[in-house]
Amino acid sequence: MRSVPAWALVSSGCAPVFLIMGWLVAASLQGSPYDPAAQTISVLAAPGNAGSWVMTAAFIALGFCHLMTAWGLRPAGTAGRTALAAGGVAALAVAVVPAPSGGGSLSHGSVAAVAFALLAAWPVLAARAGAAVPWALRPAPCLAATAVMTAGAAWFLIELHLHGVAGVAERAVTTLQSVWPFVVVLSCLRGSPREGCPS
Repeated sequence: MRSVPAWALVSSGCAPVFLIMGWLVAASLQGSPYDPAAQTISVLAAPGNAGSWVMTAAFIALGFCHLMTAWGLRPAGTAGRTALAAGGVAALAVAVVPAPSGGGSLSHGSVAAVAFALLAAWPVLAARAGAAVPWALRPAPCLAATAVMTAGAAWFLIELHLHGVAGVAERAVTTLQSVWPFVVVLSCLRGSPREGCPS
């Protein structure tokens, strides 16, 4: 029976902390011209903005957290672990290919879309069947997590198109995407060695 190493709880738990603290600190450095309800997180990382280095560092930290968690989450399905790791790489790419301060960018938008897709898909790809599987890796919770994340991403795209509360929608879905790996790791660690994480 393969278990999740305790350090995976740290890597998965730090992911939402880095992300949320990153946008809070970057927004405070940016000041009043920035509207967190309407503007995206990527705006904070745009070159030339006061808090760009903070948000860029947060994206990098988030990416490494996802990579470490994917490495340690051995009970999850291989496809799911691969998608989570790829989502981490995509988060690193978001930092490397920032949005320009003057407006949108096809390259940044494409990288961000890939990150959204991978981090929404990994739960259902990580699902395992069986009575000994931790609850957060069972098909129903995994499918529900992917469905909610996909709906959140769709909401974000709609708000972006309508020039509405895109910032609120993006923060909601990215928070969920960053928290779910922690939930999965916690569900594995809470199980006993006998009934916990399958090999």
